[in-house]
Amino acid sequence: MTTTSPQAWNGPTVLIVGAGPTGLTLACEFARRGVSFRLIEAAAGPQPGSRGKGVQPRSLEVFDDLGIVDRVLANGWLAMPMHSTAPDGRVTRGGAVPEELANRPDIPWAASLITPEWRVEEALRSRLAEFGGAVEFGTALAGFEQSEDGVTARVVAGGEAETVTARWLVGCDGGHSTVRKQAGIPFTGETRDEVRMIIADLTVDGLDRDRWHAWQHHEGILSLCPLPSTDLFQYAAGIAPGEHPGLGLTHLRAILERRTGRTNIRLHEPEWSSLWRANIRLADRYRDGNVFLAGDAAHIHSPAGGQGMNTGIQDAHNLGWKLAAVANDGASPDLLDSYEAERRPVAAHVLELSNTRLRQALEDNAIPTRRDASTIQLDVGYRGSALARDDRDDAAALRAGDRAPDATKLATVDGERRLFELTRGGRFTLLAFGPVNATDPLRPALRTLHVVERPTGPDEIADTAGHLATAYHASDRTLVLIRPDGYIGLISDAGDARAVTDHLAAIG
Repeated sequence: MTTTSPQAWNGPTVLIVGAGPTGLTLACEFARRGVSFRLIEAAAGPQPGSRGKGVQPRSLEVFDDLGIVDRVLANGWLAMPMHSTAPDGRVTRGGAVPEELANRPDIPWAASLITPEWRVEEALRSRLAEFGGAVEFGTALAGFEQSEDGVTARVVAGGEAETVTARWLVGCDGGHSTVRKQAGIPFTGETRDEVRMIIADLTVDGLDRDRWHAWQHHEGILSLCPLPSTDLFQYAAGIAPGEHPGLGLTHLRAILERRTGRTNIRLHEPEWSSLWRANIRLADRYRDGNVFLAGDAAHIHSPAGGQGMNTGIQDAHNLGWKLAAVANDGASPDLLDSYEAERRPVAAHVLELSNTRLRQALEDNAIPTRRDASTIQLDVGYRGSALARDDRDDAAALRAGDRAPDATKLATVDGERRLFELTRGGRFTLLAFGPVNATDPLRPALRTLHVVERPTGPDEIADTAGHLATAYHASDRTLVLIRPDGYIGLISDAGDARAVTDHLAAIG
């Protein structure tokens, strides 16, 4: 990367490189907030293949906020049962909702959703179009230079080069990220060539679609997972060191017969296939001046546990509101420093979790089935962040920086609602369990929900079942500020409205 002399940018506010789930989520954030952007993708069209097929509950909450969760759910299967057959014929069953997370009013979805990744991208592209945005397919980043004011990028489409100036550039362009390489950001980690897996989408005869099937074998694991909303299965087979990694149908059938001992399952020609290698890396930093990294460009994981795509989606949800706040609302540029400070530790934790689950899978020769708040990303939070303040004891169950819990059975003048319906839309929301004696004149868009016994106005809610007070451990004076990305920015059990005002002023 070359640093040029300062110059004004006169193009989009943000140039997004890469239109996978991360780039699309970021584009939707900008489109709904009125931030100008261009979203470019080097591929000629949407990418095929199931790829990252697991959507975690925290990502479903992001999709709820964006208004597409029903579309994603319609093409998926929550808590798909899994049957894993051992060499001696014993069957282990998994996939159920963890008992400690089931039927809780603070958690709308307590299990992973199985759906092909292309379905997730399809839903995001559709939502982006509704916001007035689009993907520029067949458009590649050739290089960029930075100044103090922005980024000047060279993009190529149809053999024609174009210069694009933008205030910021965000690389969402995957593990081989051009943006990361051009920025000179090290990608620390390892490639384990001995850990490989064949993945393919294909039709299958002779196998029920009522569960995810897996077989343990001394050569490695084999699984066939039905892909909801399609007539396909995802075929996944671990390949031992030195074993032929061919993707042809004859080879896939031979592996299947050896590892299952069955000849009555018939595979058809793959519609998509790939050879995965264990490549586990984390960018040394997420920012270089006016350039940011998100998703696989910043971190790549093993597929064990279905964490990678979800972590990228949540990167975008975190970064999107912050860039918009600086661009549109006059927030301090220092706010952007909190992106790496909050998200990089999450990626490091997810890498550790994925590595542990990969090691377990290799040692046990089985797909890990344990599910809890950590594996479905409901425990992701930012305690200790510069954007987290509260007056609670260190031992408190809920602190600033934590995920804002949901709550059901809230009465409003428009009928019964859950909290996530009322906070949807990516704005700051203040939950006022007691009176608010001060306002924030700098943020007229701040939404305040007053908790009352009987609602008479549009900003009043009644906690009819006590779920809201229980989830937030609230007294009759508590104030809770929820950030645009669904995390708690501030809690004041003392009911200090000035603390809310000061906190918002410090961000802006």
